Amino acid sequence: MSAAKAHPISDEEGLLFRLLRQLDLAPDVSSQRAIASALGVSLGRLNALLRTSAEAGFISISEREGPDRRQRFAYALTARGAAEKNRLTDRFLARKLAEYDALHAELTGTSSNLVPIKHRTELMQNNLAPITELYVSYDSAQKLKVEAADLVSHDLSPRQICDLELLMNGGFNPLKGFLSEEDYNGVVENMRLADGALWPMPVTLDVKKDFADSIELGQDIALRDQEGVILGTMTVTDKWVPNKSNEAEKVYGADDLAHPAVNYLHNTAGEVYLGGPVTGIQQPVHYDFRARRDTPNELRAYFRKLGWRRVVAFQTRNPLHRAHQELTFRAAKDAQANLLIHPVVGMTKPGDVDHFTRVRCYEAVLDKYPASTTTMSLLPLAMRMAGPREAVWHGLIRKNYGCTHLIVGRDHAGPGKNSAGEDFYGPYDAQDLFRQHQEEMGIEMVDFKHMVYVQERAQYEPNDEIEDKDNVTILNISGTELRRRLQEGLEIPEWFSFPEVVEELRRTRPPRSNQGFTVFFTGLSGSGKSTIANALMVKLMEMGGRPVTLLDGDVVRKHLSSELGFSKEHRDLNIKRIGYVASEITKNGGIAICAPIAPYTATRRAVREMIEQYGAFAEVHVATSLEECERRDRKGLYKLAREGKIKEFTGISDPYEVPENAELVVETENVDVDNCAHQVILKLESMGLIAAQ
Repeated sequence: MSAAKAHPISDEEGLLFRLLRQLDLAPDVSSQRAIASALGVSLGRLNALLRTSAEAGFISISEREGPDRRQRFAYALTARGAAEKNRLTDRFLARKLAEYDALHAELTGTSSNLVPIKHRTELMQNNLAPITELYVSYDSAQKLKVEAADLVSHDLSPRQICDLELLMNGGFNPLKGFLSEEDYNGVVENMRLADGALWPMPVTLDVKKDFADSIELGQDIALRDQEGVILGTMTVTDKWVPNKSNEAEKVYGADDLAHPAVNYLHNTAGEVYLGGPVTGIQQPVHYDFRARRDTPNELRAYFRKLGWRRVVAFQTRNPLHRAHQELTFRAAKDAQANLLIHPVVGMTKPGDVDHFTRVRCYEAVLDKYPASTTTMSLLPLAMRMAGPREAVWHGLIRKNYGCTHLIVGRDHAGPGKNSAGEDFYGPYDAQDLFRQHQEEMGIEMVDFKHMVYVQERAQYEPNDEIEDKDNVTILNISGTELRRRLQEGLEIPEWFSFPEVVEELRRTRPPRSNQGFTVFFTGLSGSGKSTIANALMVKLMEMGGRPVTLLDGDVVRKHLSSELGFSKEHRDLNIKRIGYVASEITKNGGIAICAPIAPYTATRRAVREMIEQYGAFAEVHVATSLEECERRDRKGLYKLAREGKIKEFTGISDPYEVPENAELVVETENVDVDNCAHQVILKLESMGLIAAQ
């Protein structure tokens, strides 16, 4: 086994190694009692070990003649056993060297930097010693900033900024940059880098084709945030067009656009991937919760200072309620470890509670834990919701942050339902895959227990450990039920959540009838969208309570998008501009009514995700037939399009992708406008967005 691929030995393998070594060094000591004493184990444990070793062919057992019944068996190392002892020797030494290094770090605050002897594996990475970062020194960074002014720049997307930060600070160790094509192929196909190291998720720099064409291999590029601030540089060693469908199938389990990461892959990510090593100049600037943001080395130093040798991490993207507090406390107790609340504050699942609200909720819960046992730090990770692979990824990241254990939940990092209405992953797929690799990762899994409230005992208990279920009242509130109660302003009992958390959630997410929302009409030109939208606007203004803004497609083009044509790219840009304005209106408690054609499913979805961060989104498909639209055509646009005088006209020379899951479908043929608008009002009432009239 190469030094790079050696892994720390487990306790069970360590005992096997010691037995094989004992039999090799002292073959004449055949008394079980003497062997047990030398190994420091009981006779029963030794018997079991001898039996399994013999079954594996590592030792031979023969009867010995003589009057002493205590030595009636002789044990000898076989050739296979000798080979196994040699195989385990390096791993045993790696563990002992790592233990020494950890002790040295604990006592001195620094790594021993002890180099393993020749032909031995490198030291196991412990949770106290510093890890490698990709940042240069301050002085070098200042010089690089000046030199980078002459480099071609790439403005990173929010997801890429998250990835770069974790590359530079060591959170993605052992990665030294964005994946090369060879590494990418290995990760996609078998979760391995080219050198064999375990890594389950592609971390690639996706760019537009035009930008990729302007870059040559070996060229340095500057990596900047969206304000133009340089964060690092990258030497481009690889450039390729990936098979995104294959990536979706292998990494996410299905090429299904219902998966948010697959949708991102096909509809947001650039066409070309760049790979190469990264040089860190400075970390991204965060103005929020700065005292809660720690690099891996900062957390390791904190653990070292407090003497925390065992740390269990809790991965979360949701607010903490009483059940979460109870299960994390139990997990830390079972693992005999301290607890790190380590929430994701990068990109999560569309529709999740924003991280500002979540962090305030976490801070309200921290004092519910025993003093000096728990801390919280924020993780700038852009999640992919990749289920089993993501769980392994989270384990590797938490190992880099100095943790020794990770709580892996039921359907960990699951994205929800696929296009067929079924879960993307099985409930325990993530736990199974993590368990397969945890020894190699060097971090142990703690099962996420399903906690329920037992009313008679006024306490939370693991559901599968309640033996008297028929005689007690078990209470639980699902995530869906919680959202409903928040939306409708209903009571949330104290046994379920802490009053401080509920107060924060109510402040950020008031009842739906008080929230901003967007009504998004889509349909062919001439379908009646604008007419119905105008009628709806008047009805909502008549009701009062919230400001109402109509964003008509033609009006927006005149005032916001006058420079745009009607190519697919320009249409998408126009719709996204409408979506952005609608999201700002929604965020600030108003009602936005949008009435563009919006022919493409992916663009409508992007707008929905943009808006649902702040409030509700109701898509209304005005399903007027093409024939009826042509009959109504007062401007003669359809006639011109059929004559070829208008290019890329929706319904004629350009497709209209019919919505499959619109909140409401409105038929306008032989139906008056007032009735159509009333249908929308009734739908909004059923969604809880407006009070019933």
